[in-house]
Amino acid sequence: MKTERHSKIVELIGKYEIETQEELAERLNQAGFGVTQATVSRDIRELRLSKVPAENGRQRYAILHTQETFNDKYIRILRDGFVSMDMAQNILVVKTVSGMAMAVAAALDAIHFHEIVGCIAGDDTILCAVRSVDDTILVMEKIHKLIA
Repeated sequence: MKTERHSKIVELIGKYEIETQEELAERLNQAGFGVTQATVSRDIRELRLSKVPAENGRQRYAILHTQETFNDKYIRILRDGFVSMDMAQNILVVKTVSGMAMAVAAALDAIHFHEIVGCIAGDDTILCAVRSVDDTILVMEKIHKLIA
């Protein structure tokens, strides 16, 4: 149950800009996890969540180790290798410069997009299995923001 709850927390903070423990507890309760604020506080500590600036100027929870690995090196690899992307339902197809697909796929893996289940890379093409069609659109938007 704890592992499932932690997984749901990671999903929720990836999908929503959650600012408080109370908001996180409310979303977990809506998802069927009967939690108290004390449980959420403990989960935040165990997952090593941290508050980071949100797009709306406020603060939101994020996974600390994701923030550590989400650095300029991976963004630079994405920018240098990226050519284009398109979707086929919940499959994201990323075209890269010849020979760069494995590096770009490794960068996508290192960024830890919750929506991406896994990537397969060839020479200049990456197939990313994404959890849903809506998540595929979300990942495309996130990648566009990173490479812009």
